[in-house]
Amino acid sequence: MDAGSLSSSATKSQSRCPLQEQFLQRRNSRENLDRFIPNRSAMDFDYAHYMLTEAKKGKENPMTSSPSREAYRKHLADSFNMNRTRILAFKNKPPTPSEAMFNDSSASVQHSKPVKARRYIPQTSERTLDAPDLVDDYYLNLLDWGSSNVLAIALGNTVYLWDASEGNTSELVTVDDEAGPVTSVKWAPDGRHISVGLNNSDIQLWDSTSNRLLRTLRGGHQSRVGALDWNNHILTTGGMDGRIVNNDVRVRSHIVETYSGHHQEVCGLKWSASGQQLASGGNDNLLHIWDRSMASANAPTQWLHRLEEHTAAVKALAWCPFQANLLASGGGGGDKCIKFWNTHTGSCLNSVDTGSQVCALLWNKNERELLSSHGFTQNQLTLWKYPSMVKMAELTGHTSRVLFMAQSPDGCTVASAAGDETLRFWNVFGSPDVAAKAAPKAAPEPFAHLNRIR
Repeated sequence: MDAGSLSSSATKSQSRCPLQEQFLQRRNSRENLDRFIPNRSAMDFDYAHYMLTEAKKGKENPMTSSPSREAYRKHLADSFNMNRTRILAFKNKPPTPSEAMFNDSSASVQHSKPVKARRYIPQTSERTLDAPDLVDDYYLNLLDWGSSNVLAIALGNTVYLWDASEGNTSELVTVDDEAGPVTSVKWAPDGRHISVGLNNSDIQLWDSTSNRLLRTLRGGHQSRVGALDWNNHILTTGGMDGRIVNNDVRVRSHIVETYSGHHQEVCGLKWSASGQQLASGGNDNLLHIWDRSMASANAPTQWLHRLEEHTAAVKALAWCPFQANLLASGGGGGDKCIKFWNTHTGSCLNSVDTGSQVCALLWNKNERELLSSHGFTQNQLTLWKYPSMVKMAELTGHTSRVLFMAQSPDGCTVASAAGDETLRFWNVFGSPDVAAKAAPKAAPEPFAHLNRIR
């Protein structure tokens, strides 16, 4: 982290913590001075009124009386129980001041809600890496962060791996000019295997630990493959030919289902967390929702919803992590909108004009927030509060459109790659609220039966 971030953090702690402590102290002091409510059912208000009025008059204006008259008055008072010294009576003895303060402070601790501190969002990137030869193409997907904390980026004809834990860089593969450039990369759920889409329509499957090519998928597309996504052992590919293909990587005949609905290049593909719905976006301004249960191996699958509200290419897609049927989509330069969809009904829930091309979208895994990356004019990352869509922060630093974003496995850090050939890391989502979470279930091994393929 640079000095600017450190100074901002110090300013934040100085400006926020004292006010919080002062607020808590003032609230406790008021609660500790609360009054004790007496039990009025034990009071004799008639006698109290007499003692405060008539009896006082007798003392202030004493009258001469004989001993016999004074004896008679005393006997009369005893008969009517008027010789009481206490005017106000408590049924229960009130607590002592020390007990009151202790009990009150204990109740305050038990019943008061803790005040959640506002998260600090650094305005500058934590780290910037060079990314020479990054293809400045809106329709490609050249960046992905795997579950093993290794980031993959395609630069020209080469795929590089950057280990975020160690900071080491290694080269996975360099393809020849006839096959390249690389047009898409996507990690398998296990974080070990990675798929690489090429300009010549091939898809390569690699083992990143041994740097070994496992197989090449051919025949699904007629032109470049710019979009990839995994659903367990199914690799879904989208091409410039408008086709979407489900490939079962465990079997020899890998093409198991196809989806036909786009007329131009497919540039966005995202499976829902349940694996039941697939969202696809294309250069034809269309957004499709596909249901896995409706997929067919013998004929092109019919879409569940065809959504035509965007007025430019739809590349940015993100399924909400806290609401299964909520999808966010972003439109290109002629649209500039982020739209939210109920994928069960196909209805548009909200649309926000961002003012610039929407290149990528990411949900915060720990808070109800959405991050978008943009093109001209500011080339910024914008953090939105959901569902109000109030801007929480705008992160600048890139000098060209921010084409790609990827999220770290813990959900805290976001990597962004732009046409300015830089890769930047942002601590935009902060730390998770729950420090210790249950370990996620191991993703199914997509290549468990690969030794059966000849």
